[in-house]
Amino acid sequence: MVYVLSKDGQPLMPTENYAKVRIFLKSGKAIVKHRCPFVIALTYESTTYTQSLVLGIDAGSKTIGESVSSDIKEYYSGETSVRNDIVDLLSTRREFRRSRRDRTTRYRAPRFDNRVHSKNKGWLAPSIENKCQSHIFVINKIVKMIPISHITIELASFDTQKLKADMSDLQRPEGEDYQHGDMLGFWNCREYVLFRDSHACQCCHGKSKDKILNVHHIESRKVGGNAPGNLITLCETCHKLYHQGKISLPADIKRKAGYRDAAFMGIMRWAVYDRLKDIYPGKVSITYGYITKDTRIRNHLPKEHRVDALCIAGHPKAERCDTYYFSKKVRCHNRQIHKAKILKGGVRKLNQAPKYVKGYQLFDNVKCRGKEYFIHGRRIKGSFVLSTLSNDKLEIASTKISFIQHNRSYLIERRLQA
Repeated sequence: MVYVLSKDGQPLMPTENYAKVRIFLKSGKAIVKHRCPFVIALTYESTTYTQSLVLGIDAGSKTIGESVSSDIKEYYSGETSVRNDIVDLLSTRREFRRSRRDRTTRYRAPRFDNRVHSKNKGWLAPSIENKCQSHIFVINKIVKMIPISHITIELASFDTQKLKADMSDLQRPEGEDYQHGDMLGFWNCREYVLFRDSHACQCCHGKSKDKILNVHHIESRKVGGNAPGNLITLCETCHKLYHQGKISLPADIKRKAGYRDAAFMGIMRWAVYDRLKDIYPGKVSITYGYITKDTRIRNHLPKEHRVDALCIAGHPKAERCDTYYFSKKVRCHNRQIHKAKILKGGVRKLNQAPKYVKGYQLFDNVKCRGKEYFIHGRRIKGSFVLSTLSNDKLEIASTKISFIQHNRSYLIERRLQA
């Protein structure tokens, strides 16, 4: 599918007449605007007639599904993988900041009246804000190259209390049960964990005779958080031996399933919808997951994000595209403050290479051995690590690759439909 823009940049109907596109490009009646997806812009005045096309968006915490279709045909299909590393990066930065201030500054009493969410109405955590911006970016990108008459987005709501009850084979909460959580009647999480574990070490079960108890993180706080499912009671003896590497926890002690993605969707779903209403007034509507699931099952379609987006658009019987576009959001910066690689002597590695090495920069799109790759690693001597978005890696010299285009914050490749 070739996407077409008018002389003044307005999107026109896509075309599959590739011979005519080649003639236009050779004669100068059109120029190439984007390579993937392939977008051309006409250089002469033309009619602006378009059909009624609907953009369906399957919003997600990890993957966004996109589909543009009419009653008869699908014109665009894609999936976008959003970033999920921001929480870890900010946690690493916080640890370094606290360590530095402990070493170099005087004691300062904690203050709790200067939080940004109390000053700025509508503020979202950076990890959620980035996901919201990714949704808006994807929608804006599609609207700029395809004439969209309406946008439908699925807003998924998750009941974490019911999810937790189903995982633990407990009765589902109803009414006031939502106000009576696991930690009802306890002062804090530590007190609840000690009571849950019967004030006994879960490693030696009291054999050490140590009466001092600690609440231990099964996985690091940065990874698993402070939820009760990531905490376990250990005596002082076992706690020290574990951190010295002399003992390990029993195999049945593992962090329980978290609900981070469900919480993200609960927070960001209305934020995305409200922002879209401001950008495209009168053109945005919502649907829900149970409607999408019913449509997909009745039409015997596979469970894919891009297929869900087709159902959200309301055209499950439309002729599907042969290919789809998979894109991935990558970091635009590589700050040293986020690095936790400590060298000998407590010095952090600089870990900064020149922007250009042999004329190439990180994430440049290149061609090697008849296949397209992205540059994921560079050495000053000229040895590069190439990778596709499906993680097929190749290490090769810079002299054996050819340049296609410079990097962008979203890496994109075209794939065949399964």
